Amino acid sequence: MRLKHGLHLAYCANAQPAASWRESLDVLELQATAARAARTGGEPVGLGLWLAAVVARELEDAGTQEGFRHAIQEMGCYVFTINGFPYGNFHGAPVKREVYRPDWTTRERLDHTLRLSRLLAALLPGDVPFGTVSTLPGSFKGFGLDDSAQEAMFRNLAECAAGLDRLREQHGRGLILGLEPEPLGWFETTEETISFFKEFFAHPKTPRCAREVIGVTYDCCHLAIEYEDPHESLTMLRDAGIKVAKIHLSSALSLTPTDEALSVLRGFDEPVYLHQVIASGQGGFRRFEDLPEAFAWSSNLPASARGEEWRVHFHVPLHDAPMAPLRDTSVLDFLSLEPSTCSHLEIETYTWSVLPEPLRTERIADQISSEYEWTLTELRKRGLAD
Repeated sequence: MRLKHGLHLAYCANAQPAASWRESLDVLELQATAARAARTGGEPVGLGLWLAAVVARELEDAGTQEGFRHAIQEMGCYVFTINGFPYGNFHGAPVKREVYRPDWTTRERLDHTLRLSRLLAALLPGDVPFGTVSTLPGSFKGFGLDDSAQEAMFRNLAECAAGLDRLREQHGRGLILGLEPEPLGWFETTEETISFFKEFFAHPKTPRCAREVIGVTYDCCHLAIEYEDPHESLTMLRDAGIKVAKIHLSSALSLTPTDEALSVLRGFDEPVYLHQVIASGQGGFRRFEDLPEAFAWSSNLPASARGEEWRVHFHVPLHDAPMAPLRDTSVLDFLSLEPSTCSHLEIETYTWSVLPEPLRTERIADQISSEYEWTLTELRKRGLAD
């Protein structure tokens, strides 16, 4: 949906499974209905697509793509962004670290991203100046890649930048790819992100257009887990000349690791998604790839030795989150002061099917509508929405 200052808000479609383009339309229609329930008025609803690779390939067919575009228009919706991070199946079966495959060392990731970008260029309305595609932060540290891997990432990203620039010339509107820092990603903190981009922009094979078409997707959950302040992080990115393509509005878990809190946290240990943990204490930060590793480390330690705070990668509902969650509304404070920083906002809670039972109290359409209502309330407080 369109907000003040040229902002656009959507709910990411990776919240539900879709194995075909028709199933994707069903997901989008449910989300459009939820958005309208949260905001009166007949204005078009902004959509954030997620398309598994097999669905993206379906939509390369001109007739299928036209049917998809027409159906979205008939729903009174428009597309301005695509989440291109998850490549294959994202629901119902273990994903874990496989969500990082194929990574940016591979041709498959490049081809998938350009395929999504071509689709977005075809779907983008004439009055929306640019579209955005989000993607993974290069690769995953746990894969144990060597230094040559980054050279392969740079090569593929350079080719992607050139492809995005060609699409801009063809369609007259820009497309921006946003790499998304995530705990234990190839780059995860703001400092690591800036270092990666500094090397990429300076690389001899990187085209000049790269600064205009490749930037960062700022996920509030991910950077909160890193104990980062959005004001400082976004200012650092801006000062480094890195575009913020999109902001994911998402919430992380935060807890003091007492016996009672860890007992509750065990309800969030599930087999589908990766739930990285960063524990803070006097010795600095301790990182764990997933909850079982964090539980194993802490099992024989007294509470005083488990760290002062744990932050956990679990996208909990913005409107009804447990355990004193980190809702980084301070990112909206920053936008209220500098709305030109980023115009694409996307709610990204994809964990409905794996939430502990007490949090699954509504139909998914009602849950999404409640998140929209919470988000719009916070935006209105800051003069970013009517």
